[in-house]
Formats: sequence, structure tokens, C-alpha cells
Amino acid sequence: MKATPEHNERIAKMKFASVYPHYLTKVEKKGRTKDELHQVIEWLTGYDEQNLQSLINHKVTFETFFQKAELNPNAHLIKGVICGYRIEEIDNALTRQVRYLDKLVDELARDRKMEKILGEEKK
Repeated sequence: MKATPEHNERIAKMKFASVYPHYLTKVEKKGRTKDELHQVIEWLTGYDEQNLQSLINHKVTFETFFQKAELNPNAHLIKGVICGYRIEEIDNALTRQVRYLDKLVDELARDRKMEKILGEEKK
């Protein structure tokens, strides 16, 4: 599937704060914790608890969320299919970054070991 410019624009303007509760519900429903969710978000973006809460409170868009992030240098190793798109084939950088986050949340909800999700076994 190829993402359209309209699709990319919709993702860019989406508020992180509106999606975050869905991430949390998804992982908690599968027995994972808010702390674990925050751990994968911090690994990907560099945001600690305080920064993350501030971004949620300010209702930033995904565009702003990822502009301010310090993306993990190993993020490009996140591969697979999410929402019908193969992550490594997504041309738009922001859409790809959002899908990185979606993939990490999915892996957490699938009860994968944290070391495996964050790629620590590869080091």
C-alpha cells in the first residue's frame, strides 16, 4: 500500500494526546503497564515522563511530537507491517516515525519481551 499525501497530512495533524489513551488501553488490556508503554516511547523519542506529560497536556500534533523528539538511532531497524503498510517502505518520514511507535506498541501488547522490542539482544 502506498500512503497518499492526504493520508500523510492527516497523520501529521493528528493530536498525540488523542491517540495516547488508545495506546495505553491496548497495552493494559494485554497485561502490560503504563510504565512499559512509557519505556518504549522514551526509547524511540527520548521523552522522559515529564516531557511526555507536557506534550500530552499541550495537545501537540504528531508532527510537533516527532519534530521535538530525539529519535533513537536504531529506530530504522523497526520493520514489519502495521495498518497495512510495510514500515520500511513508507516514503514520508513522519508517517514512518508514527508507524514505528505503532509497531512498538503492538509488540508490547503482544507480550514480547522488552529486550526484544527495544532490540537490546542485537547489541
